[in-house]
Amino acid sequence: MCSAVMLAAGCSATDTSVGGGSSAPAATPVNAGAVDGQLAKVNSSSDVEASRYLYPTTTGTRDDRQNWADLYLPPGDHKDGSVPLVILIHGGSWQAQVGADSFVTFSRRLAERGLAVYNVEYRRVGSGGGWPTTFKDVAAALDFVPQVRSSNPEINTTNAVVVGHSAGGQLAMWAGTRHNLEPREVGASPAFWPTSVVSLAGPLDMRTAVKLGDDRIVTALGGRPEQVPDRYTSVDPIQNIDPKAPIIAMVGTNDHVVPPILSQNYVKAVKREGGTGTVVLLDGADHVSIVTPSAPTFPLVVETISRAAHNASRS
Repeated sequence: MCSAVMLAAGCSATDTSVGGGSSAPAATPVNAGAVDGQLAKVNSSSDVEASRYLYPTTTGTRDDRQNWADLYLPPGDHKDGSVPLVILIHGGSWQAQVGADSFVTFSRRLAERGLAVYNVEYRRVGSGGGWPTTFKDVAAALDFVPQVRSSNPEINTTNAVVVGHSAGGQLAMWAGTRHNLEPREVGASPAFWPTSVVSLAGPLDMRTAVKLGDDRIVTALGGRPEQVPDRYTSVDPIQNIDPKAPIIAMVGTNDHVVPPILSQNYVKAVKREGGTGTVVLLDGADHVSIVTPSAPTFPLVVETISRAAHNASRS
């Protein structure tokens, strides 16, 4: 475990458009009342600020109830470019039952560690999402980061870390490798992408997951690997490894929803390609407790993400 906490997750900057002097138009926060309502439900040791941003979608009509991201900033004043950025992508089997509001406490805990946290909501199966909308929404939310940074210049976007839980772990790994996609593929030619990834119980080997009986992936992608092979080839993390992107895969030993073998397969594949990857097995944790603030393993999750983000911003 300790080796993962100490892993330096930085690498060379990939987003030259959002460095010290971004030319992206500034984003305007909206719907502050909804954010305040969520924050009021959470006890916290510090006063963490949050603002909601509506990002422009690239498919269909934007749903203001779902196409947003909440930005949490640590308290106090900060110099331009001094606050590392963490992008959070929630899970829930790519389905509508779980939303980004489940990460309010998670976001605040990270912000209390001196991080800017961009907590992404997106359309899911059952609420207008599925293939390809869910993936286009996540891509659009990340591509909006330069505008958010323009209105919050304290954020350091040069080497951001993206963190995802469950289905969000798959989306996070995909978000960190979109720059390698062919132009015809969903999410290709990104305006912004993170340079390191932390997966929390993510299905990082989707074909194997389907063989093990995970029909949630089949629903999200609209078919099995033999039916829609191009979709799996495009978004399955184990088929889209970028050895230049350091990754950490954390998973509970009692996770029977997304078993540890999927993270272990992925990290082995990363190492075979000369990349930097670490599996962290959380003893006794299950699929939900890995992101449950009251769980005994949660402090290690927060510490791992915090160190990865701070190390990346200094690289």
